[in-house]
Amino acid sequence: MEPTFWQERWARNQIGFHLSEVNPYLLQYWPQLDLAEGAKVLVPLCGKSLDLIWLASHGHPVLGIELSELAVEAFFDEQNLTPRITRRGEFKVYQAGSIELWCGDFFALAADAVADCTALYDRAALIALPPLMRARYAEHLSGLLQQGCQGLLVTLDYDQTQKAGPPFAVTDDEVRVLFGSHWTQRKLAEQDILSESWKFVQDGVTHLDERVYRLVLE
Repeated sequence: MEPTFWQERWARNQIGFHLSEVNPYLLQYWPQLDLAEGAKVLVPLCGKSLDLIWLASHGHPVLGIELSELAVEAFFDEQNLTPRITRRGEFKVYQAGSIELWCGDFFALAADAVADCTALYDRAALIALPPLMRARYAEHLSGLLQQGCQGLLVTLDYDQTQKAGPPFAVTDDEVRVLFGSHWTQRKLAEQDILSESWKFVQDGVTHLDERVYRLVLE
């Protein structure tokens, strides 16, 4: 999957993955992480998510990574924020208050850029990637962050023969394989959300399981 795929999705406003509200799993399970006050959160492939605002409003500096400059600019426009724009290596960095959005390729991110991130939030990154890129993503993420980092991971699981991704299906077993070498994982929730996902129903999908995991980097 080439970077142009997501850039074209944003350019055509094909962003069905964007939620118009804060993710309910974030509201329910983030407090259970019992993070240190002011823990900085890494949010890969963040888009223009309202979750960024929620995290910042709860005292967390946020470092989001997003490939699409349209998404980054839309976030600040829609939140009525005027960012300061700088460069850091291959990234164009937008910052307003405690929110930094780094526009560029997640795989170009270096560990020193996220050295102060002690928390992780992945609602739409892993499921946005095809299988080989998911493995690369998990390995890169594990190398970026430091021991003790913890966070939430949200996945979707369905019969991939019934519908082509993205979002891609990620099984419970795959989560264990991808993160088992470096992270402890605990499943916090699992539910079939097919009745809430009419596009999947229209495509003939017969089940759509959403899962939430707590991850801790060992």
